[in-house]
Amino acid sequence: MEDEESNSVGMSSIDDGDKKPANQINLKVRGQDGIEVCFRIKRASQLQKLMTAYCNRQSLDVNTVVFLYEGRRLRGQQTPTELDMEDGDEIDAMLHQTGGGLQNV
Repeated sequence: MEDEESNSVGMSSIDDGDKKPANQINLKVRGQDGIEVCFRIKRASQLQKLMTAYCNRQSLDVNTVVFLYEGRRLRGQQTPTELDMEDGDEIDAMLHQTGGGLQNV
């Protein structure tokens, strides 16, 4: 069963009946464990705020997590506007892995 948590990055929390201003967007961050954390962020805010808040909430080091949107790695200085993100879009949070290649025997 999926757990869904709400969090806001410098804004008010998300409620079903809550009306959001046009300059804000709701984004979901889904971890490898399937848990979704919802954020409301300004469209012009750098995604670094969201990334840091997610890692703090999940007790992860921000340098060990890779954030992907539509299969492409996100940079902290990017904004939802730059990426043409829409309300309700999902970002995948993956633990960074090194290695895993085949060895010659």
